[in-house]
Amino acid sequence: MFVVEDEAMLFFMAEDMLCDLGSVEVRHASRLPEALAFLEHERPDVAMLDVNLAGQPVYPVADRLAAANIPFIFATGYGAAGIPQRFGARPVVQKPFTQDMLGEALASALGPDRAPG
Repeated sequence: MFVVEDEAMLFFMAEDMLCDLGSVEVRHASRLPEALAFLEHERPDVAMLDVNLAGQPVYPVADRLAAANIPFIFATGYGAAGIPQRFGARPVVQKPFTQDMLGEALASALGPDRAPG
């Protein structure tokens, strides 16, 4: 699991939830260049992307994940309305979210045959 989130507290909360949902390893990036560099060398099973990273949109990371057929979800305080149309089919979890909400979004991204992890 790869989490791109610029707020440390939110990352730690999400990490705890993801571990409770069955994730064995949670990798993290807090800035756009760091996330893109990670994807140069790693292929996560699934990702959760904060839409706004210190004022920069996360969409270059989303484009790279989509091109590699890696499932991902968006996490945002603004809801799905702010997501570009090209990502309209991607699950969005609105902040603040619960573990159940996160699990449902991940299950949607992963499809019926895969569990979050």
